[in-house]
Amino acid sequence: MVSVTEQKASSQTRPVIGISMGDPLGIGPEILVKALQHPGMYDICKPVVIGDPHVMAYALSQFSTSLTLHRIAAPEKGVYEPGFLNLLAVSNLQTNLRSNTSMTPDMGQAMADYITSGVSLAMNHKIAALVTCPITKTGLALAGSPFHGHTEMIAHQTGTRKFAMMLAGNRLKVVLVTIHIPLEKVCQCLSQEKIVDTVLLTRDALQTRFNIYHPRLAVAGLNPHAGEAGLFGTQEHEIIAPAVQAAGTRDCNVLGPLPPDTVFFHALNKKYDAVVCMYHDQGLIPFKLIHFADGVNVTLGLPIIRTSVDHGTAYDIAWQGKADPSSLVQAVKMAVFQAKNRTDHRYG
Repeated sequence: MVSVTEQKASSQTRPVIGISMGDPLGIGPEILVKALQHPGMYDICKPVVIGDPHVMAYALSQFSTSLTLHRIAAPEKGVYEPGFLNLLAVSNLQTNLRSNTSMTPDMGQAMADYITSGVSLAMNHKIAALVTCPITKTGLALAGSPFHGHTEMIAHQTGTRKFAMMLAGNRLKVVLVTIHIPLEKVCQCLSQEKIVDTVLLTRDALQTRFNIYHPRLAVAGLNPHAGEAGLFGTQEHEIIAPAVQAAGTRDCNVLGPLPPDTVFFHALNKKYDAVVCMYHDQGLIPFKLIHFADGVNVTLGLPIIRTSVDHGTAYDIAWQGKADPSSLVQAVKMAVFQAKNRTDHRYG
């Protein structure tokens, strides 16, 4: 039998995880309510929602009969037991979600404020990690934000110059060298330095956040058959191979450029711990084929832990009770794992 003292000690070891609400018009509020009712959620962490009291109250009225909204002024004031949704109120939106389906500048600013507030809490060690629900680039633009999404905004706020996007699941992890750019611009955006940086960020993250002490990395080629000795393209010979060689001289177990049509098969069969990909769809198509519901977006290189759902705002099903919280549940679990791993091994 576990003693009262042991129970209290266990409670103290649960990390405080901040979860930003995301777009009020999207599925963020719904998946938040559903995730916080997930069995065992309060056994592993102390979740704090960073968002809007009116939106979350409406979400509770629609999707929960077991949670009570508990507004708090600081994370340490929370009641971290099943049945409570602890909320740090950052905005005071008066939107009627039953009738308003159009993004406004106020909503866009609120979305941005949830993120910046969460980052500040993490930087000041008030929360152990930040998990983000989906936002819309349109909302940020309406609010006058110069950023296209979470990653760039958080990197700017934390003063991070080198960062990368990882999509992580229990079977496959991919990291992107280039992200949200047109396919026709990928070639001109690739450089040896950028590939080396991405490879090293991947190695460091696997070691310090995922408990993989000797990670095996694969680097995908850009062209069919990894260029076929220049027959289908020269980027492999001119850019990617020299980058892989350079990373290999920095205590990194990395191979490439490897044919993109086979490298993911080998990664799924545990030959590699992660695949570094040259562009967005090269990595996300195989990843979402495997981890469509439970994939997690992780930002590498930050001084804080940030995970996110691997999907968008899903306006087509928002506020209809259809949204699947699986990705958010996994994002919270991954944030908890990374927070404990970083603490246990004195990283970050």
